[in-house]
Amino acid sequence: MTDLLADIDRLSIPRSDWTREEAATVYRAPFSDLIFAAQSVHRRGHKPNEVQKSQLLSIKTGGCAENCGYCNQSAHFDTGLKASKLMALDDVLSAAKSAKDGGATRFCMGAAWRELKPRDEAAVCDMISGVKAMGMETCVTLGMLGDGQADTLREAGLDYYNHNLDTAPEDYGRVISTRTYQDRLDTLGRVREAGLNVCTGGILGMGEDQSARIGLLTELALMDPQPESVPINQLVAVENTPLSGSKPLDGVEFVRAIAAARIMMPNTEVRLSAGREEMSLEMQALCFLAGANSIFVGEELLTTPNPAEHEDAQMFETLGIEPAPLPAE
Repeated sequence: MTDLLADIDRLSIPRSDWTREEAATVYRAPFSDLIFAAQSVHRRGHKPNEVQKSQLLSIKTGGCAENCGYCNQSAHFDTGLKASKLMALDDVLSAAKSAKDGGATRFCMGAAWRELKPRDEAAVCDMISGVKAMGMETCVTLGMLGDGQADTLREAGLDYYNHNLDTAPEDYGRVISTRTYQDRLDTLGRVREAGLNVCTGGILGMGEDQSARIGLLTELALMDPQPESVPINQLVAVENTPLSGSKPLDGVEFVRAIAAARIMMPNTEVRLSAGREEMSLEMQALCFLAGANSIFVGEELLTTPNPAEHEDAQMFETLGIEPAPLPAE
């Protein structure tokens, strides 16, 4: 894989014309070459020993009308999760303050909705404004957005909107049937047009083949401009969801995806997201070496387990990682 290592400067420049063939060549490179190239690209645009800590709060849990096959919040599956109403503002802001006190610099709020309804806009905007006033980066994931809604969220102080592609277009119908791939792209288009930062990624280990993982990364890299934030999740299998029986993904394969994402999207924050509870210290270290520079902290990631605060603190100390500071005023 000589070409991958021949011109790191060229690889360090974002480009939105990747082909699947080029992406496959990167993804399938000899592992040592792939990691060396990814770390080299990472050092061109990011601080190699700095990782951002984000925290994600479920502000409205369960009862979602979508049938995403991995999700225990879907009303289509009996997972024992009870639906809740939208959280009160004071409770959200209290959770955000605790997150900030724990070192998180981005606070993400997620609601189990198919789409953001006009009746809930004002309450969500108050949450965004309150978190922004604390000096943290703000992010929400609320499902699909209609015309003008992204502008409303931006005016409230929103920095990032998350809306994942989940998988490659050709694999998408196996995962969800209540929302199309184009629906997702349309929402991301509205987010971009409103001047918000785009946060979009996918989930690995849902039974997809390697070509689907390469396809997902290609779709993300083809966005122009490329997403500012790309979460790469490992499936957390939840009993009674359709994808709960998926064969666990090999750790090296997961690290390959992180490395390919770093090379294909050199300026993007590559976020090591769901599934860390099942990852060893060594696997997470490889992910950071491959270019991951953001994690979610806190005991829960929406409704699934996440490493405890002391475990992450020990990992940072062991690996010599410094938490990224709060964004400049």
